[in-house]
Amino acid sequence: MKLHDINIEDYNYPLPAERIASHPLAERDECKLLVRDGQGVITDHLFTDLPGLLEPDSMLIYNNTRVINARVRFRKTSGALIEVFCLEPVQPADYERSFASTDGCSWLCFVGNSKRWKDGELQLEVSVADGTTVVLTAVREQKRGNASVVRFSWDAAAGVTFSQIIDAAGEIPIPPYLNRGTEETDSSDYQTVYSHIEGSVAAPTAGLHFTPRVLDGIDASGIVRRELTLHVGAGTFQPVKTATVNEHEMHSEFISVSRELIEELARTERRVIAVGTTSVRTLESIYHLGCMAAAGMPLDEVGQWYPYDDNHPRLSRKEAMEALAAYLDKAGMDRLVASTRIIIVPGYEFKVVEGMVTNFHQPSSTLLLLVSAFTKGDWRAMYTHALDGDYRFLSYGDASLLL
Repeated sequence: MKLHDINIEDYNYPLPAERIASHPLAERDECKLLVRDGQGVITDHLFTDLPGLLEPDSMLIYNNTRVINARVRFRKTSGALIEVFCLEPVQPADYERSFASTDGCSWLCFVGNSKRWKDGELQLEVSVADGTTVVLTAVREQKRGNASVVRFSWDAAAGVTFSQIIDAAGEIPIPPYLNRGTEETDSSDYQTVYSHIEGSVAAPTAGLHFTPRVLDGIDASGIVRRELTLHVGAGTFQPVKTATVNEHEMHSEFISVSRELIEELARTERRVIAVGTTSVRTLESIYHLGCMAAAGMPLDEVGQWYPYDDNHPRLSRKEAMEALAAYLDKAGMDRLVASTRIIIVPGYEFKVVEGMVTNFHQPSSTLLLLVSAFTKGDWRAMYTHALDGDYRFLSYGDASLLL
């Protein structure tokens, strides 16, 4: 069977609503940890055991993205409530510059109650943390598929940044499958302890289990820690609605990786352990970007099916990373910034990642396809074990370590 023809129904399983964790544990690192070793043997642990479960020569790589208060609600003079969900910056397109804007910026947004906002301005009075008050104005500029480009503007004289505005006016966009509204505790619960680069509209949830004491234990074990950035898009919640994977269109996500990490990946003999599927997607994507660099291709985006292309050069990890480092040298860049639409399905050959920490994912999702690819199709035994063992599922649920 061709990879494109994988039937998504083969990756379905019954997930009772009561097994979906609506909140994290009071001590987030005391959740359960299912460990599946390279021979498929499954054992049960607590997340606090993680430092002792990893080999001392491991390199733990995690996603440092920070979830923004992406959901902003405006009320029209008619009383209609319009929800604007910020997805990604359009002008300026760079995340850092957009958040630093002090007069206006445009974002691609989902618009809730869209029919009630066909034209005209929406306005919202916003008081930021230092007490300064500005009026945020939103204008719908154009449609892009099922989203819209929205122009935000405010008084430049106030010296307030867009980051300050959405931090004050918006709310954390928790996953829809939690079936509840955002609560005050989500502001901290839905962030990793190492998040510091703003841009995601969903958390890299495998990282939610980490605490300072777990990180201290990792350091004490001789394991090195590194970070990268993938800004998680709303598409991460998008279920596969087509019968086969070939018909599913992956969403594009922003990635940023330092030249230093790329060089280290070229020469390290440490075992690379990725925290979360976002880190897996980023690490595997930079391998393919290295192959694209070696082939003289533009490095704007890793296409959904590029890893499976017959013309792919199939370089070693070292060769790909060296090609990528050479490309950055030539361009005078110390950081790789690109996008990825990579889809990792059973049959994919992992080039960088040798272990991953991840949660338990939704049925019939691309994330479950990724787990199946990593476990050589043996995902169902894990999930059956977790369901029988009273594990908690999805974003605020328990964790697994796959080796």
